[in-house]
Amino acid sequence: MMKVVNVHEAKTKLSALLAEVEKKGERISICRNGKPVADLVPHRRPDRLRPHPIMGAIKIKYDPTEPLKDDEWPETD
Repeated sequence: MMKVVNVHEAKTKLSALLAEVEKKGERISICRNGKPVADLVPHRRPDRLRPHPIMGAIKIKYDPTEPLKDDEWPETD
């Protein structure tokens, strides 16, 4: 179950709440007038091995490792 605290308690006990999130991995909901306004959640590093969703939509219709022909090289002065 997620712990719920009001804004005043979050301000006065922020260090303790952060330690709780850090040690237990627990999520804490911060409420104002009984309504949730923010969540304290453990930080998660992005998975660098999973490709970005947009990259999966890119389709290459040629072999990018194929060597260029002589007439395909840019002209140099």
